[in-house]
Amino acid sequence: MATRALGHEFWIAPVSYQIDADQPIKAQLRVGQKFEGAIQRFFPRQITRFEVFRDQVPSKVTARLGDDPALQMDSFGAGLLVVVHETADSVLTYHEADKFVDFVTHKGAPHLLAQHKARGLPPEGFNETYRRYAKSLIASGDGHGQDFRIGMRAEIVALANPYLDDLSQGLPVQVFYENAPKTDAFVEMFARQQDGVVLVSSYRTDAQGVVVLPVRSGVEYLIDAAMIYPLKNDDPAQGPVWESLWPSLTFLVPVR
Repeated sequence: MATRALGHEFWIAPVSYQIDADQPIKAQLRVGQKFEGAIQRFFPRQITRFEVFRDQVPSKVTARLGDDPALQMDSFGAGLLVVVHETADSVLTYHEADKFVDFVTHKGAPHLLAQHKARGLPPEGFNETYRRYAKSLIASGDGHGQDFRIGMRAEIVALANPYLDDLSQGLPVQVFYENAPKTDAFVEMFARQQDGVVLVSSYRTDAQGVVVLPVRSGVEYLIDAAMIYPLKNDDPAQGPVWESLWPSLTFLVPVR
């Protein structure tokens, strides 16, 4: 995970989103696009936090170096399990000007191009630092419970339980940046159908950082909300000049 292909998502991929209350929990870490990507094994130096929450009580994920799946733990009992993974910082170098243009445009922030120029930054040969903040919702047993604000710097919170609640009007999610809801955040939704086809759509959050996503039963979802910010440093020779934060959320809407 020392480098990032532009626009690639990082997510937690449970072996199963619905498990029995006495069944172990297993999940892979993946980076790629549209639910296709490389497996990331368990390497502690690349991890800032890795936990499983039940009833808002955390259990630290422990594993052996190089484990795949990276998450393999005994049962937690019945309830909605919230898996949380935060990476360490990594650095990406833009060797081609078009790569940065494509990235900020795709992530709904083309205005950053003018800001980049106004800062006197070169079109290429500069660095960006980035960090991932992934969550996943797994129903163990009855799956009762709710997602909640963990407190990561960038985070997506499901405001309904996708396994139990009525989602006929959509699933509301709230995006946070630091300690506040993120207004006008660009949100991408990747929906993997039962036939394997992945549909992609994009949305913007409202003044409370909330967006209601149109979800359907029998579909697996990856929600992504990459955020890009300038660093105080305007000299590429002194270090990164941009920072990106990548919160994600995965879950399944079961067939009812």
